[in-house]
Amino acid sequence: MQSAAKKDAHIAINAHLLSGQDSYRSAGVHQYILHLLRHLGAVDDGMRFSALLGADALPPESDLPLMRSRWQTDRPSRRVLWEQLIQPRVLRHVEADLVHGPVFVGPLVAPCPVVITIHDLSFIRFPHLFPPANRFYLTVMTRLSAGRARRLIAVSEHAASETVRLLGVPREKIDVVYHGVDPAFRPLPAEEAAAFRRRRQLPDQFVLFVGTLEPRKNLERLIEAFARLHRDGAKLVLVGGKGWLYEDLFAKVEALGLDDAVLFPGYVRSAELPLWYNAATAFAYPSLYEGFGMPVTEAQACGTPVLTSTSSSLPEAGGEGALLVDPEDVDAIASGLARILDDDSLREALTERGLAHARTFDWSRTARETVQVYRRALA
Repeated sequence: MQSAAKKDAHIAINAHLLSGQDSYRSAGVHQYILHLLRHLGAVDDGMRFSALLGADALPPESDLPLMRSRWQTDRPSRRVLWEQLIQPRVLRHVEADLVHGPVFVGPLVAPCPVVITIHDLSFIRFPHLFPPANRFYLTVMTRLSAGRARRLIAVSEHAASETVRLLGVPREKIDVVYHGVDPAFRPLPAEEAAAFRRRRQLPDQFVLFVGTLEPRKNLERLIEAFARLHRDGAKLVLVGGKGWLYEDLFAKVEALGLDDAVLFPGYVRSAELPLWYNAATAFAYPSLYEGFGMPVTEAQACGTPVLTSTSSSLPEAGGEGALLVDPEDVDAIASGLARILDDDSLREALTERGLAHARTFDWSRTARETVQVYRRALA
C-alpha cells in the first residue's frame, strides 16, 4: 500500500542553475537540467513535478508547472542564500514530497526527502584547478548534501565510485543514471557540412574540441600534440566559452607559433553544435577528468570519429566507438590524432561503432530512471 500512497507524490526540482543567458553557462549542467525537465512530464508514473526557477532563468521547453522566485539567483551568493534559506519555505508552501537538487547541493534543512545528482568531484580531486571560493563552496556543500540526501544520482559508474571513495557515501545509496543525447545530434548531409565549413571559413580538414576552456580539459597538451602533427592547412578548433584559469592556454598557442592554426570561435549555441561536429574530420576530448563527457557522445551521434581519454568516466562515454589515449602523454595524443586523420578504415570503424554506442543514451530513459530514484527515496 506504500507505493500506492505515494503514487501522486509531488516532486520539486531546483532549476535555479538554468542559465538566463546564452553563454557557456548554458552548457554542461544547464543542459542536464533542461533535458530532465523536458522529459519528466512524459513519464507516466502518476507523480507531479514542479520546476523551481530564478527570476532570470530561461524557461525550459516542458509541460511542467514553473514556480519562479522573485530572487535574481544568477549571482552565486544569492542562489546559495535562496537554496538554503528560502527553498525550505517554498517546499513547505507547495507541499513537496521530495526535492531534487540536480547539481550537487540540496537544502540542508528540508521539510521533505532530498535527492541530489553528483556530476563529478573534480573540485576535490584537482583543487588547484579551481578558484578558491568556488572550490570551498562545492567541497563543503557537496559533502554536507551527500550526507543528508535520501539518495544520490551519479551520472556514470566512475562518478559513483568517486562518490563512495571521496565522500564516504555507501554504494547502495547511489543510483547510476546516464545522460542522454538529443536527437538533434545526428549525421547531416555532406553538402550541408561543406556549406557550413565555407560559411565559417574552415578548412576541409580540422580537429574539433567542444567544452568550457578550463584547466582539466587538458587543452594545453592537445595543442602541443596538434603542433607535432605538422599538417599544412589543418586547423585545431577549440569551441567553448572562457571558464577560468585559461590564460596559459592562449600563451601556449602563442609560444608554439600556432596563432593561425588554432581557432577559438568562443561559445556556440547548442542548436549550432551538430553542424560543428558534422563538419569536423575528428573530435578530440583528452580531458583529465569528467563525470560523464556529453560532448563525446554528441560527436559520436553525429558520426564524427572521436579521440578521448582513458581516464575517469570517458571510457564509459566513448565505449568501443572511441580511440582512447593516455591524456597525460602528448605523444600518445598526437599519435592517436594522426591515426584518425590518416587511416580511412579506422575513421569508418569509429564512425560506425560511435553511432551505435551513442544510440544507447536517451534522455527519455534518463527521465524514467530518475523517476525510479525518486520512488526509491520516497519508499
